[in-house]
Amino acid sequence: MAVRTVGVEEEFLLVDPVSGRPRAVGGAVLQAAEDDSELTAELHREQLETGTRPCVGLDELGRELRGTRAVAAAAASAVGVDLVALATSPLAVEPTVSPSPRYRKMAQRFGLTVDEVMTCGCHVHVAIDSAEEGVAAADRIRPWLAPLLALSVNSPFWQGADSGYASFRSQLWTRWPSAGPYELFGSPAGYRGTVAAILGSDTVLDEGMIYFDARLSRHHPTLEIRVADVCLDPDDAVLIAALARALVETAVRGRRAGCAPDPVRTEVLRLASWRAGRSGLDGELLDPTTWRPAAAADVLNRLMAHVAPALEDAGELETVRGLLDAVLRRGTGATRQRQVLERTGDLSAVVAAATAAGRGTG
Repeated sequence: MAVRTVGVEEEFLLVDPVSGRPRAVGGAVLQAAEDDSELTAELHREQLETGTRPCVGLDELGRELRGTRAVAAAAASAVGVDLVALATSPLAVEPTVSPSPRYRKMAQRFGLTVDEVMTCGCHVHVAIDSAEEGVAAADRIRPWLAPLLALSVNSPFWQGADSGYASFRSQLWTRWPSAGPYELFGSPAGYRGTVAAILGSDTVLDEGMIYFDARLSRHHPTLEIRVADVCLDPDDAVLIAALARALVETAVRGRRAGCAPDPVRTEVLRLASWRAGRSGLDGELLDPTTWRPAAAADVLNRLMAHVAPALEDAGELETVRGLLDAVLRRGTGATRQRQVLERTGDLSAVVAAATAAGRGTG
């Protein structure tokens, strides 16, 4: 059986090695990288984005993730900053918009939202054979996206304080008018009609601002799943990617078997996302099989049961179980950040620890 390829885009902060505060040097870092195609600019000059090649095996994906992080970290080091895998800055920052006409238009249209929403996500691209397949998968994976967010939470701090959320990035992200959970599309025509209605409203600038939690990629034959925080540990990004791919494969198999997608309303999905971002794995999540609160570990066990046939056929079941057990054992990025602050009382120490962890050395 052919296994779908999967690729990952990750967004990072560029921070001062001593203070831990973000620095507006994204353009200089890109120049230091000598136009490496793995690195691209982001909305703010304090950020950088990387992207892997499409991968089949999880070992291959892990090497790619570590490799792209290493390339980006080396380019950052060349201009005197560190690359850090945090979805929000623990320390206070006044972000600066990158100097592109599109980003400047975004700043003019969306005002304070652009100034404040300096967040870093993890976007997983899963190969699809057609738009029909992609929309069928997008419709069927909706219930399971909040648990992916809960696994990835890595942004408890914002502007120098504890936000009270495990993923404050997910709260900030909802400020975009086109972001978050979505209704059933039903068909490619339904998907295209929704996108056309959004663009026709003249609210967002372009199709690049269709920020659904999962969307058809404009540039690749993939379904792009955009719900996760950037992960502190590259192994956690591998886990998110493996589960995302298994969810897509399970959804496509369900479509072939004539299984209809869950008709759960977007309002309920938004509640599930809020709870996932609020407590991560440290509280209850909404169980997609009942839409009632349940222990996070129980919800993850149901997620594993849901995708187990796809993981087993890909030869990944034991690997993914091991990666999941590791997160449950050592905690999410948010939990680990808070542990560092409790131990040191210093948010700059949180950033330093995250820098090491993001390289796979801490």
